[in-house]
Amino acid sequence: MVDFERARAQMVENQLRSGGVTNAPILAQMRAIPRENFVAAIRRDLAYIDDVQWFGGKASGRFMAAPVTLGKLLRIAEITPTDSVLDIGAATGYSTAVIAGLAASVTGLESDAELATTAAANLAALGLTNASVVAGDIERLGKARFDVIIVQGALDSVPEAFTAALADGGRLVALIRVGAVSVAHVFVKSGRQVTARTEFNAVLPPLFAPQRDEEFIF
Repeated sequence: MVDFERARAQMVENQLRSGGVTNAPILAQMRAIPRENFVAAIRRDLAYIDDVQWFGGKASGRFMAAPVTLGKLLRIAEITPTDSVLDIGAATGYSTAVIAGLAASVTGLESDAELATTAAANLAALGLTNASVVAGDIERLGKARFDVIIVQGALDSVPEAFTAALADGGRLVALIRVGAVSVAHVFVKSGRQVTARTEFNAVLPPLFAPQRDEEFIF
């Protein structure tokens, strides 16, 4: 039987720290949140492997990022305790649960209604009162604006609806596909302008199929 407490500690030391994630609040949150509660029961013993966790197989297109990838995205997001955060591609809620301990509030957005229901139950089980989950696409959020948006999946480019959901001065963190790899970007909104900087290369499956007519090209 897997000692999940020990597996969690090893994840922090052997994956996150060795992968360049040294931010104390992020490490503390990923040390505290029981990742095994967010994977399929049949995969609980594999919850802490350094790889993507799929839900319903790769054909489903829904997944949880590898721990170090999530940690690095959170590091460059620079979330503060006063931030409101949108977590796009929340799946069963693990990333949303981690963010809840870093931000004032977090909304997980999940396109799969069944996964969104599971995520809501997982967050409630942990007593996370500043975290919620919305099923559907970003239009379900109406005119809500967020200080930080984190995208749990690779994009060809950023949809305009994503940047529209940023508050002025807000930042969006996403992996943008460039050939065979993806590059982590931080997009910062100032008035009507959006500037971008690149951070590191990483690999994540796509968030969704590209929709060229809705994309905001930088």
